[in-house]
Amino acid sequence: MNEMKFDWDDLRLFLAVAQHGGLAAASHATGKSAPTLGRRMLHLEIVLGRELFRRHARGYELTEDGTLFLERIKDVEAKIVPLATSAEKDRKTLVKISAGTWMTLALMQDIAAIMDGNDRTQLRFISDEHILDIGHREAMIGIRNRRPEQIGLACRKVGRVQFAGYAASKHVKPWAKVIGNTPSALWLNQSVEDAERIEVTAPRNALDMAKTGICRAVLPTFIGDQESDLVRVTAPILELAHDQWLVTHNEERFIPEVRVTIERIAELLKKLHMRSGADA
Repeated sequence: MNEMKFDWDDLRLFLAVAQHGGLAAASHATGKSAPTLGRRMLHLEIVLGRELFRRHARGYELTEDGTLFLERIKDVEAKIVPLATSAEKDRKTLVKISAGTWMTLALMQDIAAIMDGNDRTQLRFISDEHILDIGHREAMIGIRNRRPEQIGLACRKVGRVQFAGYAASKHVKPWAKVIGNTPSALWLNQSVEDAERIEVTAPRNALDMAKTGICRAVLPTFIGDQESDLVRVTAPILELAHDQWLVTHNEERFIPEVRVTIERIAELLKKLHMRSGADA
């Protein structure tokens, strides 16, 4: 056996596949996807130089070598399971959630709905207009304004986002212009280029200035409609309307803490878009 290439975590996965008799049941037990388990078992067989399983449509059956290997590591299991169980009690899964300024703000306002009873999860919100690469694990969950084309990602449509102009009253004429290349910033630059404006570098500053009564701001309706001191001063801006997608890595979505977080965010976004009057 080439110990330099041996991954001891494969022992834990081997035990799960052997004991459950297949990838599907072992997937639920380990939090690993069935394709990942299949690749790990194949890698383990290559490293050991032995065929451990007979692969059938009904499941994974141990070969003679597989049965002998299982017997050899039974004492190892007795030692590592208590250690793993102890570590599991204290472990928290870090779940990184990537979204733009406005969606992050909306999630913050209902954070209790995401966190409630989810004590084994450590949430990290990454607010950035730049799209992080979920395939390279820069984030685990992303909220995007278009369907991803990258292989290996899972997604679902969660609603439709609309934008409009907001201000303290319709008498306010100057605009808060966000310097940047976001669709709303580009629309404002092209559509009201002659209007008086105050420039800001952060989208959130546009909302803050609109609430003071100084400027108008282009906001998603799920933000603007919730501000009691703002009113719509334009019709919905059709050029900025887009579908919204909840995206995660195809393998990481099977991790229990990630799955719970995805479902809670999806439910939250559904209610959010219903309140804002956008089509879901």
